[in-house]
Amino acid sequence: MPGTTSSRPFTEKPDARKVAGKVFLIVTDDPGERIIPGKAEPEHGWRLQEEYPPITAGGNLDKTHRISVGGDRGITAALVEDWVTDSYDLALDSTPRSLRPART
Repeated sequence: MPGTTSSRPFTEKPDARKVAGKVFLIVTDDPGERIIPGKAEPEHGWRLQEEYPPITAGGNLDKTHRISVGGDRGITAALVEDWVTDSYDLALDSTPRSLRPART
């Protein structure tokens, strides 16, 4: 995604994906921990949690604006792709226009 960077600011395992300095997704290399926290509009996040049991509130993160998606039945690649795009867009929306990367 345009302007995306990656760093490990917390510990060795989780990788924070950022756009314009804002974290929009956290992924891990640990195959035993298949949970990916990211941003979501509160109402959308609640609907996803109701429909998909592997989706939960943001773990140790802001539980209002973040959800965690676990790898389990019913979680499709298309669902994850849509949610990651939404998370990216939410991070950009809270960034001044002058700091946003060009969208292709």
